[in-house]
Amino acid sequence: MRSNRPTVADLRAMKGKRQLSKIRVFTMEEVEAAARAGVEILSVTPELILNPEFRDAAPDVFAIPGSVNSFFALKDDVMRDAFRFIRTGADAVYCAASLDTIRALADEHVPVCGHSGLIPHHSTWTGGFRAVGKTADTAMFVWKQVKALEEAGAFAAEIEVVPVEVASAISARTSVFLISMGAGGGCDAQYLFSEDILGYNRGHYPRHSKVYRNFAAEYDRLQQERIAAFSEYVADVRSGAYPEPKHVVGIEPGELKQFMDELQQA
Repeated sequence: MRSNRPTVADLRAMKGKRQLSKIRVFTMEEVEAAARAGVEILSVTPELILNPEFRDAAPDVFAIPGSVNSFFALKDDVMRDAFRFIRTGADAVYCAASLDTIRALADEHVPVCGHSGLIPHHSTWTGGFRAVGKTADTAMFVWKQVKALEEAGAFAAEIEVVPVEVASAISARTSVFLISMGAGGGCDAQYLFSEDILGYNRGHYPRHSKVYRNFAAEYDRLQQERIAAFSEYVADVRSGAYPEPKHVVGIEPGELKQFMDELQQA
């Protein structure tokens, strides 16, 4: 059966026409939930894209894996991972390595999603974990980042924590499919992490996140239930309430007598 999964050409054709949704997922349960919910793009871990069950769970979702080799890695390591991901069902790869590495991937026809604006692993160069592009000079810096990615052959780029007016202006002037993380609705897709959407992130929630469920409270409740269940089990073992007859197997009286007689003689 033909897959309805969008291609790079499809995403490019949708640029500027409607907003797509992208989620970073970490488990197969989240993959399946996102696919059933109609999420168009998934950011996935290497373990997920290499899982043979991934495409069964999400046959029609555009998948972009990234690994520790997506940044601060040798070109050969990045390319080795990228080839492996594409062979096993990835539609593109995330890469925040050098433009030379992105260019090499593009030369091999590997669709690349780059990164612009606040790039966490490069944030020391832009003043830490803060917005990038709030001045004319830094806004031009983001524009030059995106244009450099475009010229290197990246078809898409995350644009993170950039003023909405700046991101919108850049998106209108580039062929790069821009994926907004806190850069407003003038881009081509919106991107959130599952841990923020589901509310189980116990650390800092970024400004652009939106919490739709409170899984943290549910996990706390389940943990208390675990402790209670384990405590009851310990108490049953100590009191002799566990195991009960229904939890064990027996032996016919005649067989038991024969065994005990032989045991006595052993």
